[in-house]
Amino acid sequence: MKIYLDVCCLNRPFDDQIQDRIRLETEAVITILKYVEQGKILLINSDAILYEISKIPNLERKEKILSLISKAKIYIEFNQEILDRAKEIQKLGIKSYDALHVACAEEAKSDIFLTTDDNLLKKLKKNKPKIKVKADNPLNWIIEVI
Repeated sequence: MKIYLDVCCLNRPFDDQIQDRIRLETEAVITILKYVEQGKILLINSDAILYEISKIPNLERKEKILSLISKAKIYIEFNQEILDRAKEIQKLGIKSYDALHVACAEEAKSDIFLTTDDNLLKKLKKNKPKIKVKADNPLNWIIEVI
């Protein structure tokens, strides 16, 4: 199984854990990463992920997130097809970074695109017929899978 964790998911373990939702999503992301380490899940990395991580101002957080994504076995580089697809996805009302992530997940033929961004998930589900990858919240997805 191939999964694409967007940068919101990769950040989740380093967010303030006071809220129950954040704590539960963190546990889901950590569980997914354990499956990655066991070789049961293939993690996808991309130029979109590395670019977004490069913009994180907190160097300690940035290094921790880079450590998480270093477990990826699949790497998607930008090409014209991905950039064109991202432009199509943007026309659905999806922000540029998010559209690039979705286009990379599609290119990788990811089984699932995971995000903790409720607005993005809502837009992806609304446009489900036009999106070539299933999308979900990591907590909801891990509950279904386990």
